[in-house]
Amino acid sequence: MTPIDQLRTWLQEAHNSGIEMPEAMNLATVDPDGAPSARMVLLRGLDERGPVFYTNSNSRKGRALQAHPRAALTFHWEGTGRQVRIEGPVSMVSDDEADAYFASRPRPSQIGAWASDQSSVIPSREFLMGRYAEAAERFEGREVDRPPHWRGYRVDPHRIEFWEHGAHRLHDRTVYTRENDEWVVELLAP
Repeated sequence: MTPIDQLRTWLQEAHNSGIEMPEAMNLATVDPDGAPSARMVLLRGLDERGPVFYTNSNSRKGRALQAHPRAALTFHWEGTGRQVRIEGPVSMVSDDEADAYFASRPRPSQIGAWASDQSSVIPSREFLMGRYAEAAERFEGREVDRPPHWRGYRVDPHRIEFWEHGAHRLHDRTVYTRENDEWVVELLAP
């Protein structure tokens, strides 16, 4: 079983256990000045190439990924006593892949991607809602195109750690490290 297969299994088990939004993951980046920053994003794709999330490439995280295209992700499912950590370089998904995912989003979310200059200072909530109304009018009666700044990012997993709660704080930790397209598996002390 590959670590991606294991991640899929744990995601499904978290979902089956009733955890709300098991696809929520912490994304950590480093900004252009080297300062770390972390925030929650949603897993929107997963295959052997790695996990995918989407965001505005002009946002704070988008600028951080442009400056330093590496990231760390963490899933934490309190109800199952498990977490998964993923680290690796980041690249943008293809336009076709981004277009396909954007087209699957609810129309209000598509319009919101045009209305919000994510991470920029705005004068008021009313200003934002005005931008939303302008975008809704602009796309009235037709499909909403994906904004050129709205992109998908894939983390190419070079390191994946599976952590599971154990008695007496003797947790189970298994780390997969990719070396020459092969996964090296090691156990770590808690």
